[in-house]
Amino acid sequence: MSTMSQAAARPAMSLSSGGFFRRFGTWFGTWAYVLVDHLHRRAAIKTLCQMNDRELRDIGLTRSQIEDAVFGFAKPDVWRLR
Repeated sequence: MSTMSQAAARPAMSLSSGGFFRRFGTWFGTWAYVLVDHLHRRAAIKTLCQMNDRELRDIGLTRSQIEDAVFGFAKPDVWRLR
């Protein structure tokens, strides 16, 4: 058997590199989602901070509750109708 026929029988690149690219894509996609989510939350906080106290009171928030409300850590009684 010649050397040429042995080289043609093996793939030029290992198939395991496909797993690397698949994992990299998954990792990158996860971090991209986290970044976009963070930017949206910061924009919501900025918008709420620009409201005056009366507008915040109308939606049932105080200034000290803005970040907790945006991040989902608000107490259940915050959403209670008064």
